Amino acid sequence: MSKTVHTDRAPAAIGPYSQAIITGGLVFTSGQIPIDPATGNVEADGIEAQTEQVMKNLGEVLKAAGSDYSKAVKTTCFLAHMADFAAFNSVYGKYFTGKPARSCVAVKDLPKGVLVEVEVIAEA
Repeated sequence: MSKTVHTDRAPAAIGPYSQAIITGGLVFTSGQIPIDPATGNVEADGIEAQTEQVMKNLGEVLKAAGSDYSKAVKTTCFLAHMADFAAFNSVYGKYFTGKPARSCVAVKDLPKGVLVEVEVIAEA
């Protein structure tokens, strides 16, 4: 049986999906973009600031699921520009110190025109 995760400390879903699902002892987060949950807007400019907000959002979703960054086993990262890869990595590496498996790709567009989106699979 799966359990839906919700926290007001991360942005509400902007579509027909959940912030995360727990099933089979794993947490599957939806992709987080740099929306400030207090305002519902993208406040951060630049890849570093946007990545920081994404990580804060993911941390809150993981916490609500009874997990944290140290339990991450896989991430999928989407960048609007692969030229931002090094700057993204500098922020990402502060949070995912356990070095989970990862895919990182550049995509044509992201919701709300943001620069970064990250999703996580972690142990519950």
